[in-house]
Amino acid sequence: MRDLDRQPLISIIVPVFNEEQSLAPFIETITRVLERDHADFEFLFVDDGSTDNTLPNLLEYSRQDAHIKVIGLSRNFGKDAALSAGIDLALGDVLIPIDVDLQDPPELIVQFLDYWRQGYDMVYGLRSGRDADSIGKRLSARWFYKVFNHFSAVKLPENVGDFRLFDRKVAEVIRQLPERNRFMKGIFAWVGFKSIGVPYSRPERARGNTKWSLWKLWNFALDGMVGFSTLPLRVWTYLGSIVSLLAFTYGMFIIGKTLVLGRDMPGYASLMTAILFLGGIQLMSIGIIGEYVGRLMIESKQRPIYVIDRVYQSGQAVGPG
Repeated sequence: MRDLDRQPLISIIVPVFNEEQSLAPFIETITRVLERDHADFEFLFVDDGSTDNTLPNLLEYSRQDAHIKVIGLSRNFGKDAALSAGIDLALGDVLIPIDVDLQDPPELIVQFLDYWRQGYDMVYGLRSGRDADSIGKRLSARWFYKVFNHFSAVKLPENVGDFRLFDRKVAEVIRQLPERNRFMKGIFAWVGFKSIGVPYSRPERARGNTKWSLWKLWNFALDGMVGFSTLPLRVWTYLGSIVSLLAFTYGMFIIGKTLVLGRDMPGYASLMTAILFLGGIQLMSIGIIGEYVGRLMIESKQRPIYVIDRVYQSGQAVGPG
């Protein structure tokens, strides 16, 4: 059980990229929820290299509200890197990542805190309804979780995003992970700890447009698969062995047929089919190996996950990071 005699400091971590239209309704809504619960909180808005007025607007809101801290990254590093920056700089006893589009209802934070006081180290939002998403997005999300959980030893709870509450000790473990290719859903699942899901129905975006195209979602899923499973490499080892065995068996059949019946005119079509099939298998296997080698190269360079340009408090720069 948690210490119920004091209010925990809540760090609300909000990665943003070109979200100038969504800031005002988000801040108004979540502030109302937190103040109604008499919570002690801080906002950490991580500007991920926005090219619109997101950063200037955040600085203006920061001047008006001392709870708001703004972390400006030097360029766009991606949502998971921005989320990592927020986790690294958060001061709270509990940390809550949340998107600015209000598709994750801030009202759930009260329930999250209740479960945290009961002893849960991580409380995540479970999307029981995704009517606001397109059919294609719902189907692709369903298949992603099924394929990921089949291939990976780390199991992701289905239909769970980054919206969650986790304890300070969980944050300290995440900070120790040095990997550069960040797949935060997998990292949250990998660290373990006592967890529980809170179901909710996901509404439509309040303002603005999503920044996730199908291509970005595909690459995001690929990063997660490669980052948390070596089974694709093992599959191609087995597949290569099976193809080699079949090729050897077929070769022995051709030799035996030639010795018994004599030489016949080889068929061009069957020869090209075999060559193209084996060539395709080889290229696919090389491509999968290349995905792992490319990530090994990135990890070996030991570059930082993100670069902070400025940190702002009350609208003023308080440091370079």
